[in-house]
Amino acid sequence: MEINKDNLEKALDKPESPKMTTEEEIGFHKGSLNTLTNERNEFVRMIQIIESIMQAHIKRLEELGIKISKK
Repeated sequence: MEINKDNLEKALDKPESPKMTTEEEIGFHKGSLNTLTNERNEFVRMIQIIESIMQAHIKRLEELGIKISKK
């Protein structure tokens, strides 16, 4: 999905939606950034868990005599 950050205002501006005050819009963007930051942090944590599990499997396979090439 392509997001054009230069046209964010147009993307959020729908003719049928009521206009936000500047304070509401600031709150909206701050809240969005807070949510996205938390989502990104959780995603990084998940990747770290997956990587550690993969490393455990690789280590055990190597103990069993199977050489795994790391890409």
